Amino acid sequence: MLFLLKLSLVGIVLGGAGLIYLDAQLKEKFEGKRWAIPAKVYARPLELYPGLSLSQDAFKAELQGLGYKLVQLADRPGSAVWGPGRVELYTRGFDFPEGSEPPRRLVLSFNGTTLNSISDRASGSVALARLEPILIGGIYPGDNEDRELVQLKDVPALLPDALVAVEDRDFYNHFGISLKGIARAMWVNVRAGRFVQGGSTLTQQLIKNFYLTSERSLARKFLELPMAILLELHYSKEEILEAYLNEVYLGQDGARAIHGFGQGAQFYFGRPLAELDIHQIALMAGLIKGPSYYDPRRHPKRSLDRRNLVLKLLRDQGFIADQDFNWAVAQPLEVVSKGSRHKGAYPAYLDIVKRQLRTEYREEDLNSEGVRIFTALDPLVHHHAAIALGGELDKLAKRYGSKGQDLQGSVVVTDPQTGEVLALVGDRNARFDGFNRALDAYRPIGSLVKPALYLSALESGYTLISPLNDRSVKLKQQDGSFWEPQNFDGKPKGEVPLFEALSRSYNLSTAHLGLDLGVDRIVETLGRLGVKKAIDPYPSLFLGALALSPVEVAQIYQTIAANGFRMPLRAIRRVTDAQNAELSRYPFNLEQISDPGSVHLLHYTLQAVAREGTARSLYQSLPANLNVSGKTGTSDQQRDSWFAGFTGTRLAVVWVGRDNNTSLPFTGSGGALKVWTELMRQERPEPYITLKPDNVEYFWVDPARGVLTDPECSGARSVPFIRGTEPRQRLTCSGQLRTERPVKSGDDLLDWFKGWFR
Repeated sequence: MLFLLKLSLVGIVLGGAGLIYLDAQLKEKFEGKRWAIPAKVYARPLELYPGLSLSQDAFKAELQGLGYKLVQLADRPGSAVWGPGRVELYTRGFDFPEGSEPPRRLVLSFNGTTLNSISDRASGSVALARLEPILIGGIYPGDNEDRELVQLKDVPALLPDALVAVEDRDFYNHFGISLKGIARAMWVNVRAGRFVQGGSTLTQQLIKNFYLTSERSLARKFLELPMAILLELHYSKEEILEAYLNEVYLGQDGARAIHGFGQGAQFYFGRPLAELDIHQIALMAGLIKGPSYYDPRRHPKRSLDRRNLVLKLLRDQGFIADQDFNWAVAQPLEVVSKGSRHKGAYPAYLDIVKRQLRTEYREEDLNSEGVRIFTALDPLVHHHAAIALGGELDKLAKRYGSKGQDLQGSVVVTDPQTGEVLALVGDRNARFDGFNRALDAYRPIGSLVKPALYLSALESGYTLISPLNDRSVKLKQQDGSFWEPQNFDGKPKGEVPLFEALSRSYNLSTAHLGLDLGVDRIVETLGRLGVKKAIDPYPSLFLGALALSPVEVAQIYQTIAANGFRMPLRAIRRVTDAQNAELSRYPFNLEQISDPGSVHLLHYTLQAVAREGTARSLYQSLPANLNVSGKTGTSDQQRDSWFAGFTGTRLAVVWVGRDNNTSLPFTGSGGALKVWTELMRQERPEPYITLKPDNVEYFWVDPARGVLTDPECSGARSVPFIRGTEPRQRLTCSGQLRTERPVKSGDDLLDWFKGWFR
């Protein structure tokens, strides 16, 4: 007897110590940092102002990405009324780093592809309004849990009622456990001979999910009971319910677990939790019993029956009226398809964001502190890039049959005025979350390297009409082999003016020019333009024996488009913490690396590429006044098809090829250029309008003879020169040489380049 008493005392002491330990552990986690909150990555906010180039269809796509609901009356945030040329919109508002944008009731009128006017129902005419940015993804913790924290005061009032009705009717009356529920569950389990029912309260479910595991065992169950009681002793029902709302498991998005009703609302309906209707709340409450079994995407009939059962419980317990019940059960599931959600639709862009962030932040801070990352991604531009790439590759496959199979590609789009990366597509399937060809496919760039070489020449005193030798060349290399380049058509051209050699992409004249300049000079120019990697100094570099990724090529052409001012490409605009305090800002910055006059001359030649050279087909689809500057590129044995080009407001680099590096049945103009052209056809960018540098003058010349001439003469062409480098001799139309002061091209004489001065 004494032994049993001692044993009991030991048990009480050990049990008490255990309870004290459990209590300390429970309080420490519940009152500390409960969850690792993923970093949120946002696209740019759409800024609305009168005169904005924006079609009503494009605006609808933006609203759909934000989860706005098209209704008959826009009476709450996140709703819109659609009409011909007119949209009534109730915005949600957003806490931007520089200040809050309040919810507003706006009326927008459209005139074709232009936003004509904006008015606020409360204050009248509006000069500028911003929509909230689309959430495009996150950086997740190691357990791949995705959640959006909500507060009890902000959730729909019906949601807590639904949880109580479905999961725990006595929630507000028990002290953490339900003896009646436990007894009922034990009877069911005894009859079944196994664990079938748990009899758990909401508090017990929170304990299981938050502290323990989902293992069905007596040991876990016995541990769950005292912990539930302790939790109820320390915290209010409201605190427990709020934690449950944020912890409960609601489904699986690939490898990522969806936890909490805040994230569940976005995952299933593409909308914030506060905007859900009765039938949507009932569906999510019904999912708790078995998110996989009742998955509305895979098992819609099963999910619908479960939802309607929850609605019946809500009606029977007096939480909703008969009228609300009848309306709700008549509604479809309204679950968005996974492919329509913007979150997860931009894996290639998220890749460049993560790489930039990881140079400045610790991994654990990015995937656990709720950091907010604001980027320059434009969802509309991305959509156009994805459609152009996928659509044109499909056309090429159909056109070339077996030779056009297994094509892949990538697209990088930037703003040439700021260096911001607007879109990044790394696969013909833009949603593919795998090998990112825009960042990691290092392919020979072919003739895309030539502008660097010709810029070097223009900086060294060459002019656009300097005669270049376009005859065969044979050079013995260090390994004993011979480098013997050929023009694409296999024919030497004799002697050609410099601008024609680039616009027609002649290899022989380029090789001779590169040998005259020296390979080290070309390597140095490429470095100034933005290439950071080491470059092998071999003559084959002149014709593109340089492997770069599309984003590295975009950096080169960004510098060229910015008139010789290098601006590092930027995907991120700003980073804040969870409380909206700024952590980092990525301002616009630039460095002049070349004389604007020399770059201006290069622009002339790159526009000649599009007007009369290898890219001239693009004007069959694009407006003649767009003034595209660009360059086609085709690598050795036609394995890679490239085009890099820019207008006034868009710069894009397109690569098309095969992952197995086999030859293509088309060149740069036959593949990548088609993708680029279709992208710009959808984008409708502003024309490139050049500003003539002070040290540049235009003169009428006869390029074939290298002399000045009169405008009316055959073969006359208006060409820019760095002041003082223009020819001194002038040849009249009759063939007479004159030595008087040359006549400049007048501003009233328009041609395809000079006519767009301002």
